[in-house]
Amino acid sequence: MRLKGAKAVHYDSGPNMTPLVDVVMVILIFLMLAGSFVGAEHFLVSNLPFSEKGAGASAPPAGFIPDEPLDIRVDPRATGDGFVASAGQIRVDNNQDALTTQLIRMRKQLNAAGKPTNQIQVKINPGKNVKYKHLIAVYEAALRADFEKVAFATSH
Repeated sequence: MRLKGAKAVHYDSGPNMTPLVDVVMVILIFLMLAGSFVGAEHFLVSNLPFSEKGAGASAPPAGFIPDEPLDIRVDPRATGDGFVASAGQIRVDNNQDALTTQLIRMRKQLNAAGKPTNQIQVKINPGKNVKYKHLIAVYEAALRADFEKVAFATSH
């Protein structure tokens, strides 16, 4: 007893996916090898310690003295071609060298008041629509003024 359907070829198995998987894997391997895994160069390095906040944060140890805050607010100029940096009683208009000089003066005043430089925390607060290059200029001015802890705050 012979069956006719046993020798007939069945083409209902669908397309062959093996070449497609091979090509996708080759492309994936190529992109992994050609891509750059360096991501640190897109961020500014800060040695500011992390602060714990919220309901689950632990209480500071006895005798803990917090760092002296120094907030620098950076706003765009009205003409839009520069920045205005203000910290405490100083206000500098689009001049990185003058800002460095003023920050050095403020650091020396804080040092004379008994605060060592490593216990002063500089926080740069960008205003709305401040250009990135102006924030970098203020950041560099703070570093040239020999501050050790410089960080950025969220926009106000």
